[in-house]
Amino acid sequence: MRKLIVAGSIGNCVHVAGVYNFLRFAEQQGYETVFLGPAVPIDKLIEAVKEYQPEIVGVSYRLTPQALENLLKELKDKIEKNNLKEIKWVFGGTEPNAEVARKSGIFSAVFDGTKGDEETINFLRGKTATSQKRVFADTLIGRIEDKFPYPIIRHHFGLPSLEDTIEGVKRIAEAEVLDVISIAPDQNAQEHFFDKKYDPALDGAGGVPIRKEEDLIRIYEASRRGNYPLLRCYSGTNDVFKMAEMLLRTIKNAWAAIPLSWYNVLDGRGPRDVRTSIRENQQLMKWHAERGVPVEVNEAHHWSLRDAHDVIGVVTAFLAAYNAKKMGVRDYVAQFMFNVPASISPKMDLAKMLAKIELIEDLEDENFRVIRQARAGLASFPSDLLEAKGQLASSAYLSMAIKPHIYHVVGYCEAHHAATPEDIIESVKIVKAVIKNTMFGMPDLTKDEDVIKRKEQLKKEARILLEAIKEIAPHSEDPWSDPDVLATAIEIGLLDAPHLKGNKYAKGALQTKVIDGACYAYDYEKHRIIPEEERVEKILREYKKERFLV
Repeated sequence: MRKLIVAGSIGNCVHVAGVYNFLRFAEQQGYETVFLGPAVPIDKLIEAVKEYQPEIVGVSYRLTPQALENLLKELKDKIEKNNLKEIKWVFGGTEPNAEVARKSGIFSAVFDGTKGDEETINFLRGKTATSQKRVFADTLIGRIEDKFPYPIIRHHFGLPSLEDTIEGVKRIAEAEVLDVISIAPDQNAQEHFFDKKYDPALDGAGGVPIRKEEDLIRIYEASRRGNYPLLRCYSGTNDVFKMAEMLLRTIKNAWAAIPLSWYNVLDGRGPRDVRTSIRENQQLMKWHAERGVPVEVNEAHHWSLRDAHDVIGVVTAFLAAYNAKKMGVRDYVAQFMFNVPASISPKMDLAKMLAKIELIEDLEDENFRVIRQARAGLASFPSDLLEAKGQLASSAYLSMAIKPHIYHVVGYCEAHHAATPEDIIESVKIVKAVIKNTMFGMPDLTKDEDVIKRKEQLKKEARILLEAIKEIAPHSEDPWSDPDVLATAIEIGLLDAPHLKGNKYAKGALQTKVIDGACYAYDYEKHRIIPEEERVEKILREYKKERFLV
């Protein structure tokens, strides 16, 4: 039997969008397709099946269930009379019609739209059947492959109560909307889980108060239902190797998120100095790489969230990937946080992300694979909940231009309150509708002339800054992965941000301004943009002068 699908809307139903999309999915999976169109009489459908001898017949109907009952009785009778029961018959329609279709006994699979297009794609891949229990991949790469061409969906979750968090994980898993739940521990857990020097006033601040290993095991067990989502958790800011080992043992940490130069005295989230933290973070990347765990280096958005100009955002994204590769990471999760700063325009935002992507993916080879992850920036969400839903959808639509493998949903309510399970489910459904609408026929925003021009400018200026980092350590074997060189780059201001002003571990001299939707280094005294070449030359000149190098 040919790998062929024949499909159409039967009876007097003229709604064909669903069946047409079904055939497009089928073509992506290697099927030949025959589209019979709208309002296909049962006799005509049977004739087409006999003529084409397909493997699968798709039947669609979206009108009244009562009328469908009669149509399906006729269809069942003619299937039997024409000996067509060996063919797979599938149905797509509204929930009430789907229930009628299930009762008819005709169909191998019935789709009512409640589980999204992923259900259809998996059926076409032979991974599901109505009589079998669905098996869900338990690795990041496996989930991505199962969902392709759709991105897998991630959301963070952690309430101030452990018990509420456990119950929430159960509800989220049962809803089958998330592929990955990122557990958000409170700051006490991140910094003091092992030394137990907790500040009671900070219990539950920013996440769930995990206080013992059994708490993580209970959270993992709560997720073993529904679509069995993967779990992952933020890295610790102290005792980082103990935390990594425990997360892998208890929740099978799907991938590690590790900064390069943060979670230390620089941001006040831990006691480590910058050089020590860079060295430890590099070794933590290596630790995960040796165990085959994918790694995300969440570096660039830490700089952009502190209003660093776009060039620094691009450079630190590259340095993060470069260091991950240097440490032996094979599967690298590159996070692209849109809307940072919140005033950046969509065109300039996309240009910045494309510049990052092109520099990062130049590093790809047979031993280093880049996984794109997109998300909205938290600071871009208004506190008005209806406006926030609009921002969530808007950012998701723009983000889909980079074709992410992972979409990290940020709950629309985050500027108002910490996301509850109900908020998360609602936010994910909003984003999934946006993603579905971008899969076919979306304009290619990456071809916009303004986007391309800004992307190329950023790549050019990023290379200037990267070469400047090399210049401060001409005798280093590999300056871009040398902790002393990277820490020095922060101290002298090659890597800098306005929010670091007054921080004794950084220069804190950079000033920036958003102009025409892009973020630039800016001289407020002379009211002008500072070209990157000029900025780094001044910094290098002062650095060499201080060290009697000129």
